[in-house]
Amino acid sequence: MYIPDHFAEPRLDALHALMRAHPLGTLVTHGPNGLDANHLPFLLDAERDPDAAPYGTLVAHVARANPVWHEVGDGAAVMVVFQSDAAGYISPNWYPSKHETHRQVPTWNYQVVHAHGVLRIRDDERFVRGVVARLTRVHEAGEPRPWKIGDSAPAYIDGMVKAIVGIEIDIVRLVGKSKLSQNREARDREGAAQALERGGHIALAAAMRANKPQSSATKEGGEHDE
Repeated sequence: MYIPDHFAEPRLDALHALMRAHPLGTLVTHGPNGLDANHLPFLLDAERDPDAAPYGTLVAHVARANPVWHEVGDGAAVMVVFQSDAAGYISPNWYPSKHETHRQVPTWNYQVVHAHGVLRIRDDERFVRGVVARLTRVHEAGEPRPWKIGDSAPAYIDGMVKAIVGIEIDIVRLVGKSKLSQNREARDREGAAQALERGGHIALAAAMRANKPQSSATKEGGEHDE
């Protein structure tokens, strides 16, 4: 991923926070049939094995019918992409400076994390049940009456567990990019943030205001930093 210095996000806590807030990751693999991508909800274990996984371990499951778990297999190098919902189109008309210099072009703002790691297959029932239980607790936490595995008939859950396979990914490298108009002057960033708010893109506007640019990042001209 191409990352100009002013869009780089090196802070581990910020990268982990994005991954936890937006856990539906894109697992990118390279198997006998070439590149493949699977979209999976992940759990992040940040401190399980700091020696083998200095940036944490990702845990998920896939359908047993999905060929990815046996076509790629243990030890494969993989990547998981996480993207924030703070993303959207930026019109040059939103920049006050555009109306003075006419030297701005459209762009797209976003926040992403690429987690590079090593895949491990965990085809055992105890592990899979644990993953399902943890995913359920996390994603049901906001419900008035959270669903839990015990709410379903044991035979039904047994069948569902047999139909999935667990995976772990020890993260060996994290790459983060927050492209939030840090290379624009303050009035242009604020003009874009206000326009986004009017269009209902509250999260992106807030992220742009929270992400303070370094003084050396501001520059004049078009957007060529994708």
